[in-house]
Amino acid sequence: MFVMKENAMCRIPHTHVEPARSRAGLVIALAGAGLLAGACGEKPAPPPPPPPEVLVTSVVRRDVPVPMELVGQTRGFQDVEIRARVEGFLDVVGFNEGTLVHKGEVLYRIDRKPLEASLANTRAELATAQARYDKTQNDVKRLQPLAAKQAVSAQELDDAVAAAEAARSQVEARKAEVDRVSLDLGYTNVTSPIDGLVGTTLVKAGSLVGRGESTLLTTVSQIDPILFRAGISEAEYLRLGRRADELRKSNAGKIPIDLILADGTMHPAKGYLDAIERAIDPTTGTLSLQFKFPNPGGLLRPGQYGRIHFVTESKKDAILVPQRAVQEMQNLYSVAVVGSDNKVAFKNIKVGQRLDDLWVVESGLTGNERVVVAGLQRLREGTVVSPKPAPPSATATSASAATGSPAPTATAAGAR
Repeated sequence: MFVMKENAMCRIPHTHVEPARSRAGLVIALAGAGLLAGACGEKPAPPPPPPPEVLVTSVVRRDVPVPMELVGQTRGFQDVEIRARVEGFLDVVGFNEGTLVHKGEVLYRIDRKPLEASLANTRAELATAQARYDKTQNDVKRLQPLAAKQAVSAQELDDAVAAAEAARSQVEARKAEVDRVSLDLGYTNVTSPIDGLVGTTLVKAGSLVGRGESTLLTTVSQIDPILFRAGISEAEYLRLGRRADELRKSNAGKIPIDLILADGTMHPAKGYLDAIERAIDPTTGTLSLQFKFPNPGGLLRPGQYGRIHFVTESKKDAILVPQRAVQEMQNLYSVAVVGSDNKVAFKNIKVGQRLDDLWVVESGLTGNERVVVAGLQRLREGTVVSPKPAPPSATATSASAATGSPAPTATAAGAR
């Protein structure tokens, strides 16, 4: 009979065979021990898990436009400061603030009475000077024949002639004073010199203006067309300046400019370069560029911030990858590439501009790779994967990517 303990299940049991037992019993006992030893061997290892599935897409190669974006601010085509040109108390503010006004429209009226009194006094002084001049002229006419007959001395005639000249000068001076006071009287009606948008008034009726200075009253801006000013770096200016003739020929003399507003929308009318500043600003190292945009609806106002976007050149046979395939860490960018053996290799890349959901790769790829767009979190260098084609992106073939038009809002970089 077999006797086995629980912790010795796999040992060969001890059997006691009587000397008188037959040899056949011994053979049976040894065979049973062999079967028990085989049953206590190691279990077979489980099969390896299947390779993880990932979504991949081929690198895109095509010509892409190279745009430039500059940040700047709008200003009126003409920004005219309205100032008081004579001293006096303000009688009337004759416009609605923030509305359109026309050339010649009266904006302010300054009290006219002091200047009217001054004009009357100056005219009286002119009349007195004119009478004095007339008298001296008569004196000269009377003395000239007498001097010819030597009835009076030459000295008397000379004095009469000098007095007449002095009187004539006084008349001219009084006429000039009358003109000046008349001009000042006209300045009491402060009018708009242009058609434009008037701002808020800086002074109210009853205020004293023009004492010791030309008091600023308000500002009128012509906003159709409207100007947009932005700064460009010296290096970019040199790059574009060397290609100026080429750019003019390719764009029929003018490069169309898009204006992106603060809310991400695009101004409906395209603009054009209007002027380039004479010198580079030494404090910022930038050169100011001025662009002109039609603004028939008056939506744009002076002082608004925005971005201008224009295409300067086309990059031939550029390499593009989906933005969700790009991983970013501490300003280092990389993509997971699946080779012909389905092994993953991570490659560092240098990225350029973004076109919708695609990113231009400046270096790091040859253009024949397959990159992982989904399932990046589970991958390690050398991992064997089961690649599946990713569904085509709707924006990858959009017209905006083909033409280089800017997206209204920024797309997050490095999306997984």
